[in-house]
Amino acid sequence: MAKLYFRYGAMNSGKSTGLLQTAHNYEERGQRVLLIKAVVDTKGEDRVVSRLGVSRRVDLLIDADDDLRALVRERALAGAQAVSEGDGGRQEETVSLREVLDCVLIDEAQFLSPLQVDQLMEIALVDDVPVLAYGIRTDFRALSFPGSRRLLEIAHSLEELKTICRCGRKAIFNARKVGESFVFDGDQVAIDSGDITYESLCGKCYLAAGGRLLGQ
Repeated sequence: MAKLYFRYGAMNSGKSTGLLQTAHNYEERGQRVLLIKAVVDTKGEDRVVSRLGVSRRVDLLIDADDDLRALVRERALAGAQAVSEGDGGRQEETVSLREVLDCVLIDEAQFLSPLQVDQLMEIALVDDVPVLAYGIRTDFRALSFPGSRRLLEIAHSLEELKTICRCGRKAIFNARKVGESFVFDGDQVAIDSGDITYESLCGKCYLAAGGRLLGQ
């Protein structure tokens, strides 16, 4: 049985790098992958971009109200030969997703809606295609993203990707900076670009920077 995996970590923990390496590993063995990211993630536009400088164009850009399972099937079938020569001319509707796809990879999965996360689970359980989602758990206010919360609730496998704080401790918080100053108010989504940047901090450094815990 295929599974839904959630690999999470603070920013700069190598999530996109890991996703691109996983895609390479599958394809090196002749297997087929589908890369997905949300439209709201404007960094890199239509590409997954690793902080190491490696990038790759995604196969699907999705909006919050898209039917993710339907789009995955449509895209996978469009990239494969739907009717084989020896099956008497099967129609596309009779081709299983597993026949034309070996893995689904999601970058910045925190931007998915809870319903889209449920659709990822259906791809794994009903269509028998493994799904690997990469993302962060919480925003700059230490509050969970809806997509990440749902992944933590239902994913078969949870794996933390680790990185370090400026002090050398394990970083678990994502602090937002405007210019050189930390900020703790504003919209949940503000993509890292221009004056807005992020720094991964441990709990002690996050509090010292002025962050609040438990939504206070």
